[in-house]
Amino acid sequence: MNKIDEMIKCLCPDGVEYKALGEYIKYEQPTKYLVSSTSYNDLFQTPVLTAGQTFILGYTDEVEGIYQASEDCPVIIFDDFTTAFKWVDFPFKAKSSAMKMLTAAEREDSINLRYAFYAMQCINYEPEDHKRHWIGMYSQFRIPVPPMEIQEEIVRVLDSFAELEAELEAELEARKAQYAYYRDKLLDFSSRGGGASDAIR
Repeated sequence: MNKIDEMIKCLCPDGVEYKALGEYIKYEQPTKYLVSSTSYNDLFQTPVLTAGQTFILGYTDEVEGIYQASEDCPVIIFDDFTTAFKWVDFPFKAKSSAMKMLTAAEREDSINLRYAFYAMQCINYEPEDHKRHWIGMYSQFRIPVPPMEIQEEIVRVLDSFAELEAELEAELEARKAQYAYYRDKLLDFSSRGGGASDAIR
């Protein structure tokens, strides 16, 4: 039995309750955080975000209406049409009015936002209609809500795996670059005195 199993047996011997996501997560509309100009420049400081695959659309020099996310006050940005979402822990501006900012609701039995983020990754839902989904559908999905001590331990374990995955991806990219470098060097016969007849066909 691992540590989490032991904690569940001790802290919730009758099982873990499942609750609607919307009971524990509140949302904010992005209206006051929307970027005014799309004249982005990498020299600017504030990223403009989308919850989709692109994530960072560019950088703006606008100084008003910045959502002040941080490591101490993170937020989940949620695309109301596609249900894609991202974890954000740095200041940003938003591009789409369909984005929702999700944070933990203030309750006596509150939820760890990072835990909610991981739980949302287990929701198997593919929207079929082009409509807003958070209020009517997505927030109604039920997730397990164990005691906070268990949530925090789950987050600790999953964060450690996420860090390992990032390290492996960085290592893979480095190996790919190394492979490309040596491939090009090994197949470059022009530097060894070869002529056009030595080209690879």
